Amino acid sequence: MDDSFLTKLYLDHQECTACPSPQKVADFFTELLGTLFPEFTQSSFSSRKELSVHFDRLQIELDKMIIGEPARAGSRTDLAAELFFNSLPEIYTKLQGDINAMYNGDPAAKSKSEVIRTYPGFYAIAAYRVAHALHLLNVPLIPRVITEHAHGKTGIDIHPAALIGENFCIDHGTGVVIGETTVIGDWVKIYQGVTLGALSVDKKDAQTKRHPTIGQEVVIYAGATILGGDTIIGDRSVIGGNVWLTKSVPSDSKIYYQAKMFNSNTDETDLYIYKQN
Repeated sequence: MDDSFLTKLYLDHQECTACPSPQKVADFFTELLGTLFPEFTQSSFSSRKELSVHFDRLQIELDKMIIGEPARAGSRTDLAAELFFNSLPEIYTKLQGDINAMYNGDPAAKSKSEVIRTYPGFYAIAAYRVAHALHLLNVPLIPRVITEHAHGKTGIDIHPAALIGENFCIDHGTGVVIGETTVIGDWVKIYQGVTLGALSVDKKDAQTKRHPTIGQEVVIYAGATILGGDTIIGDRSVIGGNVWLTKSVPSDSKIYYQAKMFNSNTDETDLYIYKQN
């Protein structure tokens, strides 16, 4: 093998000796989730003190991973790990709301424990909640590693910078994409294959709002695609399956496709918008 190539690789490794591997970050998230929700862990704690020591160890691990990141943002605080763990009660409360939304929104759910243990939507949302809290503390890379871990495990891709309200429900979930500048209100429910994406992938638009805004209590059915930073879905609207939207719709709208048979050999599809009183 070429000696200069080996030298280059060796130097690259020296520059990243403390970089946390994606597996290490994923293991941290999995262990944290198991600490918050016993359904995810095989560990048990014999005392409150033992649980407290366990949290202290996780905080130290997170601090080491943050320090090891090569892309150190100048605005990042050295107290990021401590501030993150101080925010865990808020994260936990939001996740309880998400669990309730998924349990109440799915007739097939027999218990909240079933939602926690088996629903990919919960796993992906939990990863997002944790990653978003770290993102708000200007922690680089680690938030993306956490959400990409969940993406690989569930097929649900949520960017950690997206703004997602409370009581969020993803049902089934495979193929869901929620872009970086998406804004989602409270009590929103989305199904598999939904894309909340951008109209353009030009690099010059990186600092602009490229993804849609979803209002309160909106339901988006399977396969719907909603694109564009100026696209706003009004409160309490229902977006039907396989709808393609690049324009805003008012509150209380129902949007769906309906096949219209014109003759025995032709199927045409029209977009219908129904606005409730």
